[in-house]
Parts: sequence; structure tokens; C-alpha cells
Amino acid sequence: MWLLWVFAILVAIGICIAVYILYMFRRWHRVFPKPAYKHPQKRPDIDAFPDDAVTVCWIGHSTVYINFFGVRILTDPVFSERVGLSVLRLFTIGVKRHTAPAVSIADLAGKVDFILLSHAHMDHFDLPSLRRLQHPRTQVITAKGTSRLLRGMRFGSVTEMEGRQHKTFAAELDVQAVPVRHWGNRFPWNKGYGFTGYLLESRGVRIFFAGDTAYTPSFQQLRANGPIQLAFMPIGAYEPEAFQSNHCTPEQAWEMFCDTGADWLAPIHWDTFVLSSEPVAEPLERLAAAAASDESRIVIREHGDVFQVVRH
Repeated sequence: MWLLWVFAILVAIGICIAVYILYMFRRWHRVFPKPAYKHPQKRPDIDAFPDDAVTVCWIGHSTVYINFFGVRILTDPVFSERVGLSVLRLFTIGVKRHTAPAVSIADLAGKVDFILLSHAHMDHFDLPSLRRLQHPRTQVITAKGTSRLLRGMRFGSVTEMEGRQHKTFAAELDVQAVPVRHWGNRFPWNKGYGFTGYLLESRGVRIFFAGDTAYTPSFQQLRANGPIQLAFMPIGAYEPEAFQSNHCTPEQAWEMFCDTGADWLAPIHWDTFVLSSEPVAEPLERLAAAAASDESRIVIREHGDVFQVVRH
């Protein structure tokens, strides 16, 4: 009998949490933009990317596909139409995407060698997407304390990274964790969840994936060990101003990009989910204005854009 009471109490607590999250979500969302749903004009054929080069494609939000000399990498994969609190896997309370993914998840399943997860926020660590991508050939690299979220999934391996740890994987891929300024809680009680960026290197090419971050001057240290060809920097979710304790403005993203010494900037974390109150097109406009005469160094501007990295 007491087990029934415990179960009933847990269900009641779960319902209360769901109602509170729904209330807060609707309260915030009233002042957020409401763009029309759109499909990307560009639909890249990832199977055509050459294995003797480094080719990248922005799928949406912080989801990037990278063919790194034949090693296929996917960052923060989110393909769901809505992200947030899943209720018994029947429906989700949370934000709905307004731009469809530029690449179908069906085109990626079983073809990904590495998945990089920057932190456990639901718009970066989407469990339904990860379940569809699970495969014994796929290795996952994730932030400290977050591997428990992947229990029961059929991945080849799961490696947690933090601080400035680095590890060399098969195919000569070197991955280094990069400290960022953010937070990792999926829920208020997940205080052990970490957050990180990643520096990828192979055959003399280095790519920086910042994940999600507020302004930090620490990226200046990245240029110490060699040139960086491409940096993925988040540019959205900065309004109201209080959000800037965890998310950078476009101007700050440009400043941090310059700190890395990278050749090219690929903006991410914008125009996919409405997570803040700035107009959805504003981040790229402000980034271009901050870049001024160097605007041509911004190489990805639309969902589905493809860029091939050139070695020095």
C-alpha cells in the first residue's frame, strides 16, 4: 500500500513541476517573437562531402555536421520539432522550432562517427534525437556528469571531458575540452552537470566549437598551440539583458572569435528556436555590423550552408 502512496506522491510532484514549467514558459513566451515556420532553401548532400578535406554544414541551432578528413562529427544534435520537458514520452512542454533542420536525421542515422555534446540543456542535448542516432559505431563525447543521461543507449563509447582535458581518438582526431562561461543544469537539481566547448584537430586543421557561452576573455589561450581555421560561435538568446550572464551578444561573439585568432567564423545558436526576445534576424545583422570591413570572414549565414576549410 505504501508503494502506491509513494507513486502517487511522485506523480503529483511531477505534475506540479510540469505545470510550473508550462506557466513560466507561457509567461516568458508572450513577449518573444513569433516567426512563421520555414524550411531551409538549401538541402546539402552530406554523402557527397569529400573524405580528403574538411567540410562543414550548419543544420540548425547548434547542430553542425563536420566531415573531418573522413571522420563524421555531429555537434549538439537537435532534430525534434519541440524541445523541453517530455511527459511520459507522449508530448513535450517547451519551445517549438521555427526552422526545419537542413539535413534529415534519417540521412545521418548510422553514418556518424562522433557526437559532441556541449551541455545538458534541452536545446543542445535532445534525448529523442540521440535515441534515433544511437549506433554501435558512434562514439559520444560529452560534458562532465552528463553521461548518465545516455544510459541504455547503444553507443560505441561515451567519454566525459572537462577543463582543458584532451584525448586523441581513432583516425588521428584530437579533441580538447575548452572552458566556457555558461551553466549546465537540465533541471534545478542537476548541479553536477558540466558544460564545455571543444577544440578539434587533425592533420593540421583546427576547428573550435564553442557550444553556448557568455562573454569570456579566456579564448585568447586557444591560439597558443597553433592557428585555428574555423570557429563556431553562438550569437543568439541575449535579450533581455539578464540573459547575457550566460549568452553572448553578437558583438561579444565577434570579439571572442577575434581572440581565438581563427580565420573564419560560422555563427550558430540563432534563427531555429525562439529562446529570447530579440528579433530572430537581428543576431546576424549585428554580427555583420560588428565585423565591419571583415564581414567576409563570416562564412555560414543560412541553414544548410556548406563551407570547406582550407589548411594554411
